[in-house]
Amino acid sequence: MDYKAIRNLATMFFEQADKLGAKPFLWDKHQGQWRSRSYAETATQVDRLARGLRSLGIEKGDRVVIVSENRPDWVVADLAIGAIGAISVPAYTTNTTDDHLYILDHSEAKIAIVSTERLARNVLPAAHSASACEIVISMDAPESDNQAGVRSLHWDDVMAMGDDGPDDIRAVAGALARDDVACFIYTSGTGGRPKGVMLTHGSILANCYSAYDLLLELGLGDEVFLSLLPLSHSYEHTCGMFFPISIGAQIYYAEGPDKIAQNLQEARPTIMTAVPRLYEVLHDRIRRGVEQAGGSKAKLFYKALELGQKRHEAPDTLTMGERLTNVALDLLVRKKVAGRFGGRLKTFVSGGAALNPDIGNFFLALGVGILQGYGQTEASPVISCNRPSKTRIETVGPKLAGVEIKIADDGEILVRGELLMKGYWHDQETTDATIVDGWLHTGDIGVIEDDGYLMITDRKKDIIVNSGGDNIAPARVEGVITLETEIVQAMVYGDKRPNLVAVVVPSDEFIAEWSKANGVGADLASLSENPDFAKAIGEVMDRVNVKLSQIEKVRRVTIATEAFTTDNAMMTPTLKIRRHKVREAYWERLDALYGRG
Repeated sequence: MDYKAIRNLATMFFEQADKLGAKPFLWDKHQGQWRSRSYAETATQVDRLARGLRSLGIEKGDRVVIVSENRPDWVVADLAIGAIGAISVPAYTTNTTDDHLYILDHSEAKIAIVSTERLARNVLPAAHSASACEIVISMDAPESDNQAGVRSLHWDDVMAMGDDGPDDIRAVAGALARDDVACFIYTSGTGGRPKGVMLTHGSILANCYSAYDLLLELGLGDEVFLSLLPLSHSYEHTCGMFFPISIGAQIYYAEGPDKIAQNLQEARPTIMTAVPRLYEVLHDRIRRGVEQAGGSKAKLFYKALELGQKRHEAPDTLTMGERLTNVALDLLVRKKVAGRFGGRLKTFVSGGAALNPDIGNFFLALGVGILQGYGQTEASPVISCNRPSKTRIETVGPKLAGVEIKIADDGEILVRGELLMKGYWHDQETTDATIVDGWLHTGDIGVIEDDGYLMITDRKKDIIVNSGGDNIAPARVEGVITLETEIVQAMVYGDKRPNLVAVVVPSDEFIAEWSKANGVGADLASLSENPDFAKAIGEVMDRVNVKLSQIEKVRRVTIATEAFTTDNAMMTPTLKIRRHKVREAYWERLDALYGRG
């Protein structure tokens, strides 16, 4: 496919649907069974919904909010909105009513599309209060009473509305330009109100081309993707939806994080994109299973890790005996690990946050491909990524095809290319401060190494400057802490302070084991006040500090009373820590850590 010749995302999809016809495209689970929609069936539904939206008065440039879990109808909605030149506005299912109201009002959306009755409970009140929203379309939620000027319609009824309209959707789509805005992706808000990032058809297509150039090394064929990350996130929106469409792939929609192990074996994906948290969970499950098995199985596993890492980092140093042993371990260990992921996985792709290099090396040593990339919503979103032919997991790889990168005098990473956003909706001042002379100022600090691979050191705004003037990257310290199986989440603190302290969340397994051994309840809130439990966590931190430099050492910790989650607003929907929220919740405890002798 000639990505540079494609006019827009809608025509790309329709061309693929014409070519692939009955080939399965979108898969979801219904009553315990996987079911598929073909490319042709999806195109028919896109056409019907697009005509239905036009009959409701939606025109080029109008905004339509989508609030839904990942499912085939999400894709149909997004493609139908784009086919008529309207702008899709994906919103997270974890949003509160106030969050939805902000996005509806800020985007001036005329319509909101919502999937389930549970989600509608937050969306409908927001729609009734929003200034521009006129209609709420429910995929499978029951229609509510019309009130306050908001009309409630069912998905099927909107489809039927378009059946008698003019059959010119493809002509309308064909008139759209690459520079037309395709969607507003609202940032997840790690520190304040989210901004509406305007991505164009061309910026997303540029990213699709870059991904194709990258993954072509793997030998692209009939690819199968397993989609877990929310489609409202730019990473999944581009890499988990439009890129698969561009190569004619199939997409399975995972049932949720708790079913991911099962879904991997059912869907048997060839490519999967996800955030580091997924790989941390998979790593912990594998390690726990090995430790429980013990004996010869554990010995073989750890030997596979040892020799696998050596083969990846310094293959020329392997002795003949180690090479022969490695071949045996491919069959005895690595093939079984591959089976846990379906048996035909070509690569995982990690993005959205920094991947702990030890986690990446763990998978690489076991023969599981994993590519760490780097990007931002403002870049549609991928900027750089490790190449399959040369993976340096401690880096985020070289720039992608069609992308320019340079490092500013203060170390900030600057990016240029068609992949950049058109700007922030209704915020020209921030747009002008973010894109200067055609260069996106990412706010990230990094270096380009001699081989062209990019190393991220930290977020400009997240860097801790202690009272001694030392710069400390909190993400690295937190990554070292959470590599210990006893701790699953951590946030370090120490700006303008003499040393670092941290809030840590122990793992459920460690809580259960320690509580049972000590005859106390397993309630985290209670354990956070238990001095003996604090001592056990302190012993874990002693192991952590051995791995850290003098200025990175965490002198004291406080134990969180609950995990960081999206429900308590301490995590974004893409599982990044909202540092300001954690600091607000634990300010007194953190401050008290500095008062101890």
